[in-house]
Amino acid sequence: MKQTIIAVINQKGGVGKTTTAVSLAAQLASDGAPVLLVDLDPQGNATSGLGLPKDSIEATSYDVLFGRVTLDQAVRPTERDGLYILPANANLAAAEVELVAQSNREFTLRQTLQIGTYTYIIIDCPPALGLLTINALVAAHTILIPVQSEYYALEGLGQLLATIQRVRQGMNPSLDLLGVLLTMYDKRTSLSEQVMDELRQHFGDKLFKTVIPRNVRLAEAPSFGKTIFEHDRWSKGARAYKQLAKEVEKRVNG
Repeated sequence: MKQTIIAVINQKGGVGKTTTAVSLAAQLASDGAPVLLVDLDPQGNATSGLGLPKDSIEATSYDVLFGRVTLDQAVRPTERDGLYILPANANLAAAEVELVAQSNREFTLRQTLQIGTYTYIIIDCPPALGLLTINALVAAHTILIPVQSEYYALEGLGQLLATIQRVRQGMNPSLDLLGVLLTMYDKRTSLSEQVMDELRQHFGDKLFKTVIPRNVRLAEAPSFGKTIFEHDRWSKGARAYKQLAKEVEKRVNG
């Protein structure tokens, strides 16, 4: 079985990274493929966004990284058929420090995920370029970068792309850029158009055709512990993520 591991990454917070990871994973799962969402962010927003209480979870991505439990012991089913989550909570913040002492510390996540039986694994990375993010880049086959259509959208992208290049040169030569996704798009503003033009100049056909609109229903969904499809499947946000999943499948299988 072919498995695809996608790291959803941007070291800048507030760009729609977790919303993208959760929504993409949920939609890919609806096509019948088993999908694992790996919450690698100590904030645990993907975990709570799927309705799991962060503080009462017994086993998390932190425990799996340090071999305290197996991947299967920590993975939890969600209310959406075919979608599973490796949850996270604030304990994961300690991993940045503790991993430093491990040998082959950059490969810890890759070794953990090799035993998974999922068609897609989506990793929600922390908004930082530390060891957890490096682990995600080493484990992943491909990267999805969400970028919000606001001022300074491209700030920090150079640093991120340089980090990706370093990982490619040293630890994961086959790491590929799946695409750049424009989020929080508002067609009424000229700024959104400017950001889109800039991204197109920088990334060409790596820019997804799908854009994610600024959408109240998308912003609300996590507070109900639901994906956008359970919260309001006819919303603009849900329709956009359905479209994105089709594009992702096409790029992965094309």
